[in-house]
Amino acid sequence: MAKKNIISFKPKNVTKNLVSVLTDRAKDVISNRYGLGTSVKRMTLEAIGKKYDITRERVRQIENHSLGLIRKSKEYTRQETAFLELQELIHAMGCLVSEDDLLEAISDDSLTQNHIHFMLVIGDAFIKSKEDEHFKHRWCVDTDLSEKVEASLKKVYAALSDADLISEPDMIKAFLGHLVDVADEFKNEEVAKRWLNVSKKVAKNPLGEWGKAKSNNISAKGMRDYAYLVIRKHGSPIHFKEVAKAIETMFGKKAHVATTHNELIKDKRFVLVGRGLYALAEWGYMSGVVKDVIKKILEKDGPLTKEEIVDKVLKERYVKENTILVNLQNGAFFRKSRDGKYALVK
Repeated sequence: MAKKNIISFKPKNVTKNLVSVLTDRAKDVISNRYGLGTSVKRMTLEAIGKKYDITRERVRQIENHSLGLIRKSKEYTRQETAFLELQELIHAMGCLVSEDDLLEAISDDSLTQNHIHFMLVIGDAFIKSKEDEHFKHRWCVDTDLSEKVEASLKKVYAALSDADLISEPDMIKAFLGHLVDVADEFKNEEVAKRWLNVSKKVAKNPLGEWGKAKSNNISAKGMRDYAYLVIRKHGSPIHFKEVAKAIETMFGKKAHVATTHNELIKDKRFVLVGRGLYALAEWGYMSGVVKDVIKKILEKDGPLTKEEIVDKVLKERYVKENTILVNLQNGAFFRKSRDGKYALVK
């Protein structure tokens, strides 16, 4: 379990005191609306309206009126210390933080999280921005800084291609590079990662690499995507049996060897470079069997000696030299000239 930020106050006691200024029905509406009672589920306006046989709009009026009463009450003033502590916590987390990150940093208990959420709603210092196309639900205590962070997140996203995979240190460096006029106290790895997590457009995969959230490299959707990440991380050709094993180890996904092999065969991102050995096409390996590789080499470089062909093929394929020589004897595709060089049959 992750270490939690320590808060000195008890959220449930704070909210109990705050709602004590309300009538019984208003107290019940607020409790149901924000999940402060025995059930952690937050009820909708419609569900609460059915309970009291009133319209959802009337429930909304009761909710808004109740929140206003609490803010104007003496009890709200008495809880100032707790609100200040929560404000200082958000400031320490970067002044801008996603709602989930903030609540999970304080407690794993859903009911406690609901009480903290209610404090955020009530507190004058806390500004919520609802989820939109670019960002998650988030809270801030400094609107100027929040705007700068969000602008920088959009710039980071705009600079990414769909295929990009960036290490976390490089992603943080790129992100912080867009931030100007921001206090040094916030320019650190922990805060930067928390700010990056506010974005819905950028995300990191299970291997800790960042990119566009919609990319298959980030949100892997099947064996082929997992295999791509495994081979890319390995950095050199790897046997399909090892790929299957690595998928299970790294991602916790059941990967049958035969299924993994079949998926690798079907995807153009992968190139078979030896007996069961696969590499990434993006590494520059030629596609096809040994015969095809020889043909492509001769098309590109013209007639070559046996030794030159062997040397070039071995840079593309993990095969025995004799396999290359056997393919060169295929008279339907290759011919040997008087000077000992091989060329394509026209």
